[in-house]
Amino acid sequence: MDSDSDSDNGREVPHFPRDLPNILITGTPGTGKTTTSEMAAEATGLTHLNVGDLVKAKSLHEGLDTEFDSYILDEDKLIDEMEEMMKPGGKIVDFHTCDIFPERWFDLVIVLRTDNNVLYPRLESRGYSPKKVNENMECEIMQVVLEDARESYAEEIVIELQSNSIDQMEENVSRIKAWKDQWIINNRKD
Repeated sequence: MDSDSDSDNGREVPHFPRDLPNILITGTPGTGKTTTSEMAAEATGLTHLNVGDLVKAKSLHEGLDTEFDSYILDEDKLIDEMEEMMKPGGKIVDFHTCDIFPERWFDLVIVLRTDNNVLYPRLESRGYSPKKVNENMECEIMQVVLEDARESYAEEIVIELQSNSIDQMEENVSRIKAWKDQWIINNRKD
């Protein structure tokens, strides 16, 4: 094993040498990923990367799924597009799926969770079809994104945070900023 890699559960996980951490903020649609990511980017000085916007802007998809009114992601194109962006660090990545990204990209994975009585009206207010609302509600109830994160990344970097209100979002941003500041102290190259 070389100095730029670690072993996690028996697999080699190479890490990019970087001066700033990469953070993934994920969760079921409607949990506040984009708002939290924008606020965290402002508070930390890191760059917010909205994967959904990138997929649309760079056509990193295989067309539109009309039933769910969403793009069919081309994972290989997305990973190829993001690889160089992630190497220097300093990114807050915002996406509803987490298990497609290489483990080596992230130093912290935040999974936002929202209570059903808060999430349901958020999804409805977006104009989602009843089928899309129900699928996302089921996803949140079954903790699909949280379980995917726990299976895809080292246990110590996966953090579950509640995101029901602006106060909780602000508290989450404060925690992310404190974590980033500590990461910089811990990873100083003296």
